[in-house]
Amino acid sequence: MTSPLEPMPGGGSRQLAALDVSFVDDPAVVKEAASEDYSTHIMPRSWRSGRGSLAMAWGGLFSAIFWLYIAAIVAVTVGTANALVGILLSVLAYGAIAYTLTRYASKHGLTVALLSRRLFGYFGAALAPLIFGATAIYYAVFEGSIVASALQNYFGGGDIRLWYLLVVVYSVPLVMGGVRTWLDKLNGVLLPFYVVGMIALVIWASTQHTASVSLPDPGLDLAAPGWLWAFTVYMGVWVMMLYTFDFARFSKVEDSKFAGVVTFGPVFYFCTLFLNGLVGIFLAATVPGVVGAAGISENGLVEAIISTMGVFGLLLIIVSQTRINTANLYLASSNLNAFASRVFKIKLSRTSWAVVAGGFVYLIMLTDVLSYILRALAWQGVFVVAWVGIALAHIALTRRETGVPEFRPGRLKLVTPAAGVWLLTSILGIYLVEQGGTVGATWSAPITFGLSILGYVATYRFDALLHRPNDPCDEVKDAWETRVRCHACEKSYVALEMDRDPRADHQAICAGCAAEDAGFYHAAVQEAAGANTASARMVTRA
Repeated sequence: MTSPLEPMPGGGSRQLAALDVSFVDDPAVVKEAASEDYSTHIMPRSWRSGRGSLAMAWGGLFSAIFWLYIAAIVAVTVGTANALVGILLSVLAYGAIAYTLTRYASKHGLTVALLSRRLFGYFGAALAPLIFGATAIYYAVFEGSIVASALQNYFGGGDIRLWYLLVVVYSVPLVMGGVRTWLDKLNGVLLPFYVVGMIALVIWASTQHTASVSLPDPGLDLAAPGWLWAFTVYMGVWVMMLYTFDFARFSKVEDSKFAGVVTFGPVFYFCTLFLNGLVGIFLAATVPGVVGAAGISENGLVEAIISTMGVFGLLLIIVSQTRINTANLYLASSNLNAFASRVFKIKLSRTSWAVVAGGFVYLIMLTDVLSYILRALAWQGVFVVAWVGIALAHIALTRRETGVPEFRPGRLKLVTPAAGVWLLTSILGIYLVEQGGTVGATWSAPITFGLSILGYVATYRFDALLHRPNDPCDEVKDAWETRVRCHACEKSYVALEMDRDPRADHQAICAGCAAEDAGFYHAAVQEAAGANTASARMVTRA
């Protein structure tokens, strides 16, 4: 292996420092990955999970009272028939998008935050993990509040703030282990309890009340057919696509088709959206009190489950919400980590960020959360839909490229035109939500999605890369299998994420350390400018 030559200011050149390479995982990195899961690094293929392990870890997203709630409220609004058509269309849309994102994430091993660097630039990408982390925290608030409400309801009172605290205190430690070392096992153990519990709930309720799934269409003016309105409601939960991307990078490349169809794709969403949705509609149509004067609330469903099953209903709620909140808090912690390391240059472990995320969840629970959280989720949902549109457009436009999308901080421009597309389409979507009346509320997500795709296609031709010489990937035979030691943290990562640090005699530096060091980026920009100037001079001389 020969190191490249570095041009000298006065003419001539010199040999760059040789890369310190190895072909096995760094033991220190492996130990760290047991809880960190390469949250700010590319996922090496040696750390991928098997089919069963990944399905169990991801399966926590299957069990959530939220899926029952959203189906019930849609059915009450547009009737059972329209709701089921909208849900089945959502299964197809979710399944197709998740399949595409799963295959891409498995192939490249990137998180949402890392891919966003390629889409929006080194600075422009900072917004993605912030929105993703905040959305995961808000959903953790929702689901955690349900457990607290169930405990208060069953035990007959007590200060709800103490129940909130109890839920957070027991939830946070559950996400301190990584996906393949803990979350897969936890959710695997809890899955049968959820499935059996849901079957028992349906049977139990049928013996106590007249079973039904029939809810009439009240004929409300929704600016769209009822089935289409139902579909747009489920677009508001496309944050699941971001969840999919961050989990799918754990899939082995050879398992990506299975993962895209079963683990993350149509099979998963048929169970999650349709089967759970049927249970939610069944409860709304069967159990008295679920549909109140003010409509349906998640607390109303909680009371219905506990009144039907007693202590077993309480256990079912705890199991279901514990499973979903492992995913919420895990992704909140990993994305807060990515955001803070990039923007504030704060370097903490993901487990530390799990504690921080739990603190945020508790503080939000103490506020009048229902007065603003739905609006906050609606706003964030618009940003998410736009991100999905841009990501799908990028995948389609680069489908013939064989390499990993550029995500290294020192080889990306500060901001790309796509960042402007993302921001402008999201602002338009928020405007439609807030000022567009019924039409805006119904059509904001589809309009935002379509415009984000068109906007990215229109701006894709603009170069997003910072062109610099001396790429370590060019110095090794297999950039996936070769590990290179970073001069800053002294740990070895796959060559695909390594760069050379212009400030340190061009020694190798990993993507994590590079992102946390503003000085590195300034030096990289200067080096790129110098390289471009030198190239221009050579062209002139020729």
